[in-house]
Amino acid sequence: MLDCTVPALVLRLDSNIFHHGTLGAIRSLGRAGVEVHGLIEGGHEPTSHSKYLTRNHAWPRDRDVVKALIQVAESIGRPAVLLALDDAGAIAIAEHATDLRPYYLIPDQAPELPRTLADKHLLSHLCSSLGIAQPETRLITSEGDARDAVADFGLPLVAKWAQPWLLPAGIGLRNTSMVRQAHQVTHLLRHVEAGDLLFQRFVPGGRRSDWFFHGYFDENSRCLYDGAGRKERAYPRGSGLTTYGRWLPNPVVESTARELAATLGYSGVLDIDFRHDAAKDAYYLLDFNPRLGAQFRLFSDGSGMDLVRAAHLHLSGRRAVRGRAGHGRTYVVENYDLLTSGPKSLRALCTADELAWLSADDPGPFLAMAGQTIKRAFTRLTRPRV
Repeated sequence: MLDCTVPALVLRLDSNIFHHGTLGAIRSLGRAGVEVHGLIEGGHEPTSHSKYLTRNHAWPRDRDVVKALIQVAESIGRPAVLLALDDAGAIAIAEHATDLRPYYLIPDQAPELPRTLADKHLLSHLCSSLGIAQPETRLITSEGDARDAVADFGLPLVAKWAQPWLLPAGIGLRNTSMVRQAHQVTHLLRHVEAGDLLFQRFVPGGRRSDWFFHGYFDENSRCLYDGAGRKERAYPRGSGLTTYGRWLPNPVVESTARELAATLGYSGVLDIDFRHDAAKDAYYLLDFNPRLGAQFRLFSDGSGMDLVRAAHLHLSGRRAVRGRAGHGRTYVVENYDLLTSGPKSLRALCTADELAWLSADDPGPFLAMAGQTIKRAFTRLTRPRV
């Protein structure tokens, strides 16, 4: 049973109004009777229409994260569990924990660790030093670097921005993308001043190759709650977010993630992506996100426990008790899955155990999401072609 006298604040710094994980966190805690506050985008954010959101707090004009968090804490009036929904938020919380701890219940995390894990360039060095299997990764700073990487890796390869939270808004760059043709390399090089560009060797995989692990770890890096899932579909295909996921046991993924967290001394919520190389029978670590994963609601067990409830229980001094694992449970993100699979996604939408947006007890966010989707599609259709 959660302590409903302890409120929660959901923090997200990125401007993606279709971030379904934010809504999942608000609904999960709100349904358990917790008072949930948000520090996210404004009224046009579909999530802000959830009946389980007590209040969405406004950003100060200077958008100082620590200042904003302290102002919100003073408004709430008592210590709250603080949950980061993106890498920038997780980094800010860890690096300013000393200032925030009087106001919030947060994991006892090494201040520098979230930035090291979220930065894909630093992560590649960390994996090398720990002997963790990861696709070969190179920093691209010039045409020569790109040419050498293409010659060595071949096409397709994977392009990643090492610190995606630092990319300028409005330039149309995806955090991760598949590079299949030479003209895509040229396009990426035009923006190389925007951040650290990485090229990564592509690991071939099939429909059952992409896996993810979500877990919550205490101050001793002991796993209190976790699950492994398979990415059945993604948007964009091959390199994007999970649109259709399935909770399945995977002892290799689970043990690898737990051992890595223990080695790092990790505390709090994490989300790690893996790809299985059938030819080598090896799992390669692709990304380590030091925060809540957007599809975390896939891992809701038979007692209703999930990652945010486990975090709230632990940080408020209570014990998370696992129910029966929901192996086989499915989760679908309606708007993105329709873009990925069109009519084929309709069956998944009708049979999924949980949908990211549509919920009979909280219809507002789905309706707002649908309206924003239609508005965005109309804007793109009517935009003058250059």
